[in-house]
Formats: sequence, structure tokens, C-alpha cells
Amino acid sequence: MTPTEPVAGGAAAQTAARPPLPVKMVIAGGFGVGKTTAVGSISEIEPLTTEAAITEVAAGVDDLSHTPRKTTTTVAMDFGCITIDPTLKLYLFGTPGQDRFGFMWDDIVEGAVGGLVIVDTRRLDDCYAAVDYFEHKQIPFAVAVNAFDGKVEHELDEVRWALDVAEHVPLVVFDARERGSVRDALLVVLELALARSEG
Repeated sequence: MTPTEPVAGGAAAQTAARPPLPVKMVIAGGFGVGKTTAVGSISEIEPLTTEAAITEVAAGVDDLSHTPRKTTTTVAMDFGCITIDPTLKLYLFGTPGQDRFGFMWDDIVEGAVGGLVIVDTRRLDDCYAAVDYFEHKQIPFAVAVNAFDGKVEHELDEVRWALDVAEHVPLVVFDARERGSVRDALLVVLELALARSEG
């Protein structure tokens, strides 16, 4: 074969041989809203979690009234990944939910294209910090209302009003336990990030 002869398969073969583009996305929200569950539901690898047992001291700080069966908490981050298609792979970083671990957020969010803020409508005030963080950093994000027990306590319009979230921020209902539901929520964030980069 001479240097001028085309390689078999041409551009299509070269595209297929390329690894997917790595994209970082953050999953955030308050304590016990479903961040670790969401990462675990969709990750194609065994997710890395930094779960620690909830001690009596921690139970006195963290509100367990809506999550009485919760025995562990994320103390650093969750990590997982999912290949969206042959050209794109999402690397998911879940933040710790408690205020006392907030100092880690800047490092976790560094380089992320966007964020998914998970909300439990039974305690909306727990997600204010996450919403404020993404707004302040001007990072594209969507709000995902986790349907605990298959239901939500408030309509999406009420959630938007309560969180004072701008109209351009997508709000979706999802189930952190279901892979397809988590995927759809992440795709909303991805589309938002792509629109921001093209705009």
C-alpha cells in the first residue's frame, strides 16, 4: 500500500476506533435525597462510594426523620460512569449532602459540564445550598425531583416557585432507583450543557 492509498474503512473506521469523549457530570443535593442510589443505579462499573456508618453523634446533626432506615452517609463522594453512545462517556461524581462536607464541592465540581440537583419534596430546604452553588458558579444544572415511594409531595411549578429556580432550569421527576429514569435525567443536563456550549 502506498502512502496515498486510503485506509480500509476510511473515516468511519477511524471514528469507530476512537474512545468515547469523557464528560464529567456532578450529582448533588441534600442529605439522603438519593445521590448514591442514582449513581449506583446507572453506573456500568461497580460504583466507588465513600459511605460511613451514621453514628449517634451524626444522627444528632443530620435529620433522619424522612430516612429512618438510612444507616450510612457519603463522607467524600460517589463515583460511577456510563457510556451514552460510542462517542460519549459520562463520569458521574456525587457530592456529600451535609453542610460540614461542603468544603469538598469545589474540587468535585472542577471541570464538570453540568449538574443534576436531586430534590426530596418532603424537605425542599435541604437542596437550597446545591441550587445556590450551581447558580453562583454559573454551571448548567437541572433539578430532579426524586419520587420517593412513587410520588412527590408538590407539583413541579410549586417546586420551581419554592426554590426560586429560573424558567430556563429544567425540572424533572425521576426515580433514583431506576436506571432508565436516571439516564433520562442525566440526558436533560447533557442537552443543557451542549446548548450552553453552542450558544
